Amino acid sequence: MKKRIFSIGTVILLVRLTSVWAADIDGSWIAQTPRGVENPETIETVETVETVFSFKANGTRLTGKVTNPQGETVISDGKINGDEISFVIIRSFVGKEILLMCKGTVALNEIKFTCKERSGMGQPQEFIAKREFQRHGDVPLLPTTAPTRQTPPTTITIEPPDK
Repeated sequence: MKKRIFSIGTVILLVRLTSVWAADIDGSWIAQTPRGVENPETIETVETVETVFSFKANGTRLTGKVTNPQGETVISDGKINGDEISFVIIRSFVGKEILLMCKGTVALNEIKFTCKERSGMGQPQEFIAKREFQRHGDVPLLPTTAPTRQTPPTTITIEPPDK
């Protein structure tokens, strides 16, 4: 009986610690994401667009939305595990539903993403999103130093010796 209680307590503790160790992801993240398909025959340049990822974590559950020039989309099936995140973006294109599966690794102020279509068509897209403090009014803590007292410069006058 004691072993069972200890095991249940350990599991509960580990679940709570997982949410403590989860990356700080809440807020907006800005990325320059590729748009279009690179065509080697026509040597088209893939353009980039600004994409804003707005996230909110609740334990291991990740919610949020993705906003770009095509509009705003709510993310689905969002998960967070330590510094790893994953979610699905469902978009409609020419009457068809496209599921874009995204995975990312969160660092202090950036997320390295890899997104690919669930169908396997096309190449995976890799890009980096950076935390945007100013968009949410968050201000990063700056190191503070104690004020120093400025002393006026001292002037030394040297007079020539008497002859």
